[in-house]
Amino acid sequence: MTELTIPPDADDDRTEALVREHVDVGDGVEVREAERTGGDDPAVTGEVTGIEAGHLEFDDQPLGGKSVWFDESRR
Repeated sequence: MTELTIPPDADDDRTEALVREHVDVGDGVEVREAERTGGDDPAVTGEVTGIEAGHLEFDDQPLGGKSVWFDESRR
């Protein structure tokens, strides 16, 4: 699994570019908030089923389900 850390100073465009460069539909992904919370447990784990404008779709679930906005991955 590829590890990708979104820099805290990355704007939305840079965050989306990094995600699109390193993540593909079908990849298993864990989104962690370790830098922000100090925790090591994944906030979201699942299969990427879509890379949409501004968010990752996990397991065919919409935002509000498992899917997350790109900017949530760096808060």
